[in-house]
Amino acid sequence: METIVTLTMNPSLDISTSINTVAPELKLRCNAPTFHPGGGGINVSRAIQFLDGESIAVYTAGGHTGSMLTQLLNQEQITNQVVEIHGLTREGFAVYEESSTLQYRFNMPGPELDPSEWIRCLEAVFDLNPKYIVASGSLPPGVPVEFYGELTRYAKQYDIRVIIDTAGDALKRSFGHGVYLMKPNLHELELFSGERLSGEDHIREVARRLIAEGLAEVMVVSMGAAGASLITSTEYAHMRAPIVPIQSKVGAGDSMVGGLVLGLAQGRDLLDAVRFGIAAGTAAVMTPGTELCKAADTQRLYEQIRVS
Repeated sequence: METIVTLTMNPSLDISTSINTVAPELKLRCNAPTFHPGGGGINVSRAIQFLDGESIAVYTAGGHTGSMLTQLLNQEQITNQVVEIHGLTREGFAVYEESSTLQYRFNMPGPELDPSEWIRCLEAVFDLNPKYIVASGSLPPGVPVEFYGELTRYAKQYDIRVIIDTAGDALKRSFGHGVYLMKPNLHELELFSGERLSGEDHIREVARRLIAEGLAEVMVVSMGAAGASLITSTEYAHMRAPIVPIQSKVGAGDSMVGGLVLGLAQGRDLLDAVRFGIAAGTAAVMTPGTELCKAADTQRLYEQIRVS
């Protein structure tokens, strides 16, 4: 299998708990917490592992939370390479309210990185000679917004395919640098295009225009329960996700990217890899809290997905 490297510049130690009712100004006594490694690229690597694949997770880590993050990744037997930083790895906190079945998620800001730290991240990624780089998640303070764009520009010179899953200025500044694949949702596609999208024909038209302008070679537009559309300059296909019981939507996007890039690295064609990715993303919503996709669920759902 071709080498997959995921890059997480702003990882987190994710803490999940539950309580009957969330209320203001009271001392709320929660149930026992669970701890998971978190952050876009790390979750993609975890999803790949859960799907019986392999990747190398490159990420920053600092302080006691960073040490615990690495410990959790080692427990899950995920191959990783740490870039040590002086700041403290951030925490994320999620509370499931049993009475309403709602989940409240709190994300803390990440530590500020100095230039030597984020440069070491780039060096760590390219020293691994990957075929695919998945750059996913937010950029912490101190990292220039052009970071993903420069990563992609350099990767292009060595025929490395870059998949970017981020938002905001970091995504905008990657424009025109040779990104292989992006996975915007409908809202993100509307922000890029400046248009209110209406129907599949409009989505295809807007995505192809952005591809022609240099946003990416491939766009996979995720539509939640409606599935996703694969769009290139010459190819279009829509795949609808099977209906499943929803436990939590956390990690569905990362699971989808994990399944997709794993499929590509295994030699599947683009359409089949996207189909496998949709199955992984759908499987993730069937698991509680911050858990991700399961291999058995993914394979079963993959067999149900039809292409239109």
